[in-house]
Amino acid sequence: MKRVLTLSTALLLTVPPLLWAGNAIVGRMVRDAVPPMTLNLLRWSIALLVLVPLGRAVFAPGSGVLGNWRRYSMLGLLGIGLYNSLQYLALQSSTPINVTLVASGMPVWMLLVGKLFYQAPVKPRQVGGALLSIAGVLVVLCRGDAGQLAALRLVPGDLYMILATIAWSFYSWMLMQQRDVPALRADWAAFLLAQVGYGVLWSAALSGAEWAFAGVDVAWSWPLAAALLYVALGPAILAMRCWGAGLQKAGPTLGAFFINLTPLFAALFSSAFLGEAPHLYHALAFALIVGGIAVSAR
Repeated sequence: MKRVLTLSTALLLTVPPLLWAGNAIVGRMVRDAVPPMTLNLLRWSIALLVLVPLGRAVFAPGSGVLGNWRRYSMLGLLGIGLYNSLQYLALQSSTPINVTLVASGMPVWMLLVGKLFYQAPVKPRQVGGALLSIAGVLVVLCRGDAGQLAALRLVPGDLYMILATIAWSFYSWMLMQQRDVPALRADWAAFLLAQVGYGVLWSAALSGAEWAFAGVDVAWSWPLAAALLYVALGPAILAMRCWGAGLQKAGPTLGAFFINLTPLFAALFSSAFLGEAPHLYHALAFALIVGGIAVSAR
């Protein structure tokens, strides 16, 4: 199937990085209130409760959720369990901008995973688009001053985010494999619920390990409750819905370039929280990132 980037598809793929940037900010803000694995479990447990009445097709006879449990279990592990848990773990020692910057390597990992495991061809324009987009992210990182790049140092959180990005690359390619009952695939809430159901089990296992080895001390408060609602409804349900719909139309390789908008949005959100106005380098970074998307989409 030929995939073309239309305006509606571009909007679908822009919503997730916008929400995920907010997720990085919130995850950093509540890092002292709730441990990372527990935060992920609480987030997706809330999302599960919201999705159950919306995705009733999961419970219909012949939905394939149980018979195809290996596929949904892997989707739940990669997209719900590992990626999000590792991201929250990364935010314990790294900043939202650094975390989203490391995630900007997504186009490279997506190209590699597609080539090595799914026999997807790599075209020169895709490589050129990846370089343009990464250049835009570097502009954000160095705040328009190339000299600051020499001071960049990776911390453990950055390494956790690299692992998370690789997991998300496999998740996105698996998402494209048409191995689902058509009725389930056509119902976005049911299809997401099938993944989240297994993902919550993986998240519970990771949280159990966290409880056993590190202990859990959750500082409950109304701001924490508001944060949980945001990360469950926005970056979880709405973002995953838009991401899945966008990938169906544009494909995982092109969709990966939109991930590079996340650090730009994260920088803008950070500036907003600090009361700082956007700078000229933000506009330059935006132009480079969008240019990378345009080159890859040609």
